[in-house]
Amino acid sequence: MRVYLPATVPMLRRLVEEKQWQPLGGTAFALTPALRESYASGDTEELEYAAMREASRASLRLIGGDLGVGEKVELRRVVISADVDDVTLRPDLDHAVVKVSGPVQWKQIAAVHVDATEAEDAVRAAAEVIDAADLGDPDADFTLGEAEDHELAWYAPQEVPFLLELM
Repeated sequence: MRVYLPATVPMLRRLVEEKQWQPLGGTAFALTPALRESYASGDTEELEYAAMREASRASLRLIGGDLGVGEKVELRRVVISADVDDVTLRPDLDHAVVKVSGPVQWKQIAAVHVDATEAEDAVRAAAEVIDAADLGDPDADFTLGEAEDHELAWYAPQEVPFLLELM
């Protein structure tokens, strides 16, 4: 199953260095039966994009958690697309949520999606208000939308080490 793993730039660096990575809580997003049922229409590509968008929001939550630590935070959403066989559907958490059972291996990576530099201000603002947006705050939701207006760039696995060198 193709899964979308929320991450941060430091997590991506760890994946490249160690050739495997354990997603936080094993949490990933995918085109699940529950996600498909929650949409009135949409082809597979559109619904996979919806799952990836959920992963990018989870990446914002990870970045938001790092903002409170006081260290320099790399303000780019990261979503890692991987093909994983052993997943558990978790519709009790959300329509697209799945859990992966163990570390994701480098050879399972299909692509990596990362914000461009120009998204950093919007990502910082969205990471600071993501919880309020989840709770229905319209101003926070607007701020979240500004970050989501920035499309994540697509990178093949072999391009990722070079991307990280340039960051």
